[in-house]
Amino acid sequence: MLNLDYRDARPIYEQVRDNLRRLMVSGAIQGDNLPSVRALASSLAINPNTIQRAYESLEAEGYVYSIPGKGSFAAPRTGVDEERRDRLLGQFDSLTAELLYLGVTRDRLIARIREKGGEVQ
Repeated sequence: MLNLDYRDARPIYEQVRDNLRRLMVSGAIQGDNLPSVRALASSLAINPNTIQRAYESLEAEGYVYSIPGKGSFAAPRTGVDEERRDRLLGQFDSLTAELLYLGVTRDRLIARIREKGGEVQ
C-alpha cells in the first residue's frame, strides 16, 4: 500500500502523505475509512505521531476529513481546497511552459492529458 524510502531526503510524514494522496488521486482510496493512526503506524513500524502529522496535512489540503470517535476518511473530490488546486495549476503552467520550450509539442501535451483521463477539445 505505502512505500517508504528511508534514503529519501523528505521526512517520513511527507512520504506517507504523498503516498496516501497518490492513492486517493488514482482512485484506489475513494471515500474509504483510512486505517487508524495506530494501525497504520504499526504496519509501517513508525511512530504514530508521524502518521497523525500526515493525516493532519492531508486534512488541511482537503483530501481527508475526520469524525471524532469514528476515524479519518478520504474526502470527496470536491473537498480539495481551492488554494491547493490553484497552486497545482501554477506548477502545471510552469511545467507546460518549460516543456514547450524544450520542444514538446502541444499535441503531445494534450495526448498526455487525455491519457490521464481529462478531455481536451
